[in-house]
Amino acid sequence: MTSGTHGGEKTFFGHPRGLATLFGTEMWERFSWYGLRAILATFMAASPATGGLGLSEATAQAVVGVYGALIYLVALPGGWIADRILGARRAVFWGGFVIMCGHISMAVPVTGGAFVALGLMLVIAGTGLLKPNISAMVGKLYPEDDDARRDAGFSVFYLGINLGAFIAPLVVGRLASGERWHLGFGAAAVGMALGLTQYVAGGRHLRGVGAEPGHRLTPAERRRFGLTALAAVVVVAAALAAWVASGTFGVDAFATVTTVAIVIVPVGYFGYILLGDHDLTGEERSRMRAYIWLFAAAAVFWTIYDLAPTVLLFFAQHHTDLSLFGVRITPAATQSFNPLFIMIFVPVFAALWVRLGDRVTAPRKFAFALLMVGLSFVVMALAAWSAGAGRVSVWWLVLVYLVQVFGELALSPVGLSVTSKLAPGAFKSQMLGVWFIATSVGDAVGGQTGRLKAHVPDPVYFLILASIAVVAGVALYLFAPRLRVMMGEHEEAGPPPNGHKGNPI
Repeated sequence: MTSGTHGGEKTFFGHPRGLATLFGTEMWERFSWYGLRAILATFMAASPATGGLGLSEATAQAVVGVYGALIYLVALPGGWIADRILGARRAVFWGGFVIMCGHISMAVPVTGGAFVALGLMLVIAGTGLLKPNISAMVGKLYPEDDDARRDAGFSVFYLGINLGAFIAPLVVGRLASGERWHLGFGAAAVGMALGLTQYVAGGRHLRGVGAEPGHRLTPAERRRFGLTALAAVVVVAAALAAWVASGTFGVDAFATVTTVAIVIVPVGYFGYILLGDHDLTGEERSRMRAYIWLFAAAAVFWTIYDLAPTVLLFFAQHHTDLSLFGVRITPAATQSFNPLFIMIFVPVFAALWVRLGDRVTAPRKFAFALLMVGLSFVVMALAAWSAGAGRVSVWWLVLVYLVQVFGELALSPVGLSVTSKLAPGAFKSQMLGVWFIATSVGDAVGGQTGRLKAHVPDPVYFLILASIAVVAGVALYLFAPRLRVMMGEHEEAGPPPNGHKGNPI
């Protein structure tokens, strides 16, 4: 790491030293997250004789989809808990600790899925506390009027995300090869432990950032919250117990019900905003209706894009000659292509958007993203057709990830910006969290698409999803002028120069 001075004070790449603390914590947390993700589906689908869970690939895909969806969904209550109860600094610490415990649970080398289920639930809960709040702490390291350094600081911070995402599949995938699954899960636990160590050791450089809740609950509010939380836990536990007792509970059924519940969340939320009496102006309602189209487009994009740790991973395992420049790699290592391309092309796309300025609107950027992710699955259809019952070159997957990254860099960086721009004044803070629900919906629905593979061959499966994305992209492109009117948009600023792995959480 490079340090210097700023105003006579030691810095990290010209930024506050606290950024180094958060950079390292985030990098190792992402190492643990992407390390687990790189082997989770193949572990679930592996035979119990080789230490796996013995699920079908379709069921494993559904579970991984719901798992990813819940990760993004719990960011909303995680941010609220930090703001009202713990403060961001303690929320990040306890979130990291819970994540580490989750990986340790998964690393316990026993048969059966009890420790796996417990581990996944702990990782979900811990990530909800850590992810939204560590990003908020980065922003608070800078004075409010220092926008330029803050933007540059987030770019450095997001580099940590991509470094962790790039390294994790290579390391964890290699350790887990030969059915040593729990060794891979253990490596993810070690990664989070290193992140926590760095966080505690570098805490003095944070200088009180996030030390206290922004709007602490009053004693009366705390009592109400405690009772409400307890009631919610009791109701959920009772409902699950009744479901299990009915004899209809199963992994597939649970994934399906959870997917339906996740899809209902944004439908209910947008209905609440548009149909409720919130004194919205006509302009705010128009912008909200325009945003719903962009939200739906983003959900379609993530439905396909986030099939990387399931569908593309299984394809790498079963149908790909995993030799790259004469070096044998693991199926999990193919997950490193995406963050590598992001790190390479972020500066290119940042310069491109600045050059194009407001000639390319947000709806057309989203449309381009949909066309790219659709094209990537056309490539996958060709790869699957070429594979037949054999194997194809790993360069097919390299091309798929390259095309997908072009789409991500058109949609993801501008998502938070357009959400902030279109949100009604009374819902500004909430809507920033709602943006991440688009990813949650996409992950959950994408997980369910594996059921199609039982009825159609792989090339047709890929073409069906590609067609959905392409049709949605063309429709959005044609509708873009109308959306721009609904958005009240006359001039669009370029996206912030923050390249990141997927969404910044």
